[in-house]
Amino acid sequence: MEKRFPSIFVSHGAPSMIIEDCPTRDFLRQLGKEIGRPKAIVSVSAHWTTAEPRVTMHPQPPTLYDFSGFPEELYSLTYPAPGDPVLAKRVLTLLNNQGITGEKDMSRGYDHGAWAPLMLMYPEADIPVIQLSIQPHKGTEYHMALGKALQPLRDDGVLIIASGSATHNLRDFFGRSIDSQPPEYVKEFADWLKHSVSEGATDELLDYVNKGPHAIRNHSTPEHFLPLYVAMAGAEKGTVIHDAYTYGVISMMVLSWQ
Repeated sequence: MEKRFPSIFVSHGAPSMIIEDCPTRDFLRQLGKEIGRPKAIVSVSAHWTTAEPRVTMHPQPPTLYDFSGFPEELYSLTYPAPGDPVLAKRVLTLLNNQGITGEKDMSRGYDHGAWAPLMLMYPEADIPVIQLSIQPHKGTEYHMALGKALQPLRDDGVLIIASGSATHNLRDFFGRSIDSQPPEYVKEFADWLKHSVSEGATDELLDYVNKGPHAIRNHSTPEHFLPLYVAMAGAEKGTVIHDAYTYGVISMMVLSWQ
């Protein structure tokens, strides 16, 4: 029997995290070693949004530089992990079994929501990776249903990594140093999230817009928070396995569901 892997939500931060000295970079470098080597990885990134679910079918996806204004060295980095068309087809079947119609994407590469954390966790880039897009207009319960559809993969040696951000107010990002202390509105939301995940408060989490303190100020758009629901479909209660901030307003929280 294959090893059962957790569902993980990673706050991926800015792509420059890879080259910056920060606690989350060090944590992710150890996380891959602690989890072990999966047979394959399904990445659900905030940076691929589509009208309906799409799954990467490219056998050797290119590295996408879907950002601007960062240090030049980031644009020379590549993550040459192979794709896995067979796994991609299985994902589409699992979605269809839950009444969710998905589509193949033959050309999509890895966006930085996928490759930035994976470059730290599995730097050898020798584990097959596919990406599944999110649909921000469809809300929290829908994304939890996406996660539930994927659960059988965990018994077959596949690691599910949902990549977004626990808090994501970029309007307050500029002018802050990397080690700035979090403003109170950011800390209150992050503390609520930690408590709700640890207690398995699913109803509260699904209604985060109304139940989470300063929810809209922390997430003026939902795409960086919705991947969390894909991961949290893995179990009733989750565990906070990393808790840090960069630039004050970006919680770099990492959560795991066994």
